[in-house]
Amino acid sequence: MIDWEPLLLTFKLALITTVILLVIGIPIAYWLAYSKSRIKPLMETLVSMPLVLPPTVLGFYLLVAFSPSNAFGNWLDEWLGIRLIFTFGGLVIASLIYSLPFMVQPIQSGLESLPTHLKEASYVMGKSRLVTLFKVLLPNIKTSLRTGVVLAFAHTIGEFGVVLMIGGNIPGKTKVASIAIYDEVEALNYDTANSYSLVLLLITFSILLTVYLTNNRVFKKFSK
Repeated sequence: MIDWEPLLLTFKLALITTVILLVIGIPIAYWLAYSKSRIKPLMETLVSMPLVLPPTVLGFYLLVAFSPSNAFGNWLDEWLGIRLIFTFGGLVIASLIYSLPFMVQPIQSGLESLPTHLKEASYVMGKSRLVTLFKVLLPNIKTSLRTGVVLAFAHTIGEFGVVLMIGGNIPGKTKVASIAIYDEVEALNYDTANSYSLVLLLITFSILLTVYLTNNRVFKKFSK
């Protein structure tokens, strides 16, 4: 019998992570798209590292950093009363870092593809950078925004190494679907593991198919 709690926890984690990433990803992508700073290559490297870095490596260093036995983790625990190891909050922080490039890079690419006269015309009309961003630039990259949201959500659903290192395997708190699948395979309960996997497969496929169909319709509309 499938336990729905890990699946619900997974989608809760993915939803919270995606919303926060959208909020912080837009200004990061804007800066990366238009900045001429010398540290831009360094920032792009840091944002993109989760794409190539093994999840267990990232999870290990987050585990060390957040551990109460470490100076930073001890400071969080003693002064702020925040403990991130083996908590849902820790999963959110780890997911934000791990899925950051999946939100930032599509938005950055969308902004970079826009004609420069859009931004310049807005400035000439006396609009601020903030108004220009939300009233002019973002409405013209809806496809990129949609892609970033979907990729970040889907990527968070599939996390395993990072969430295992940070959250462990606590039912109802940190045991997400990927961990549940691993547990069932270890216990040789392949039918239950298949049930979890099938639910994730169908939902992820449906989300990706929807965004691709939507993006294709938008592209055809503007290419006519």
